[in-house]
Amino acid sequence: MPKFKRKLVMGANGRTNPLVWLVAIICTIIAVAVVVVGIVVFIGYIVIHPRVPVISVTNAHLDLLRNDYAGLLQTQLTIVVTAKNGNAKAHASFSAITFNISYQGQDIAVLVADPFEVPKNSSKDLSYVVQSSSIPLTPDQMEEVNDAWKRNEIEFDFKGAARTQWRVGPLGSVKFLCHLDCDLKFRPVNGTYIPSRCTSKSH
Repeated sequence: MPKFKRKLVMGANGRTNPLVWLVAIICTIIAVAVVVVGIVVFIGYIVIHPRVPVISVTNAHLDLLRNDYAGLLQTQLTIVVTAKNGNAKAHASFSAITFNISYQGQDIAVLVADPFEVPKNSSKDLSYVVQSSSIPLTPDQMEEVNDAWKRNEIEFDFKGAARTQWRVGPLGSVKFLCHLDCDLKFRPVNGTYIPSRCTSKSH
């Protein structure tokens, strides 16, 4: 058995089998290639310093808020969503853009947008005017609306997502899914938006 193992490595003249040298050379080439690729990726990241594009609610206004004794709610909101590309060396594309706005679990509207591109180190605003039909409220929800008028603050749920893609030089194309989940607060008396952080997280 030992002699059989030896023959796999040694030639008839006692020298190392050429096949072993060939395998060793191939492994060395692969190892060097991996190191080179790693260095290129690292240098590319340092030079380009890619940033994940984001979507944010940058402005809003409560244009209308009306509720009656029958438990019906009518509202209209203006919402500005900004798509920002902080990359200084690459354009970014946004697609599959969908947002949902609701109040106390009652859906008000679904907002969408066609795919678009944002130039490097730039941004694009998406302006929506959301007008709801009469929304039937439960007694608890009616009470919540009345309380909102009393404390002069009302809150809407705003959720959504968008796919982003951009090319990072030699690193190739990078894709992320941006998720947005936040509360939009307003002053019912004058419709003023109460600014708060509402920026996407990427996965």
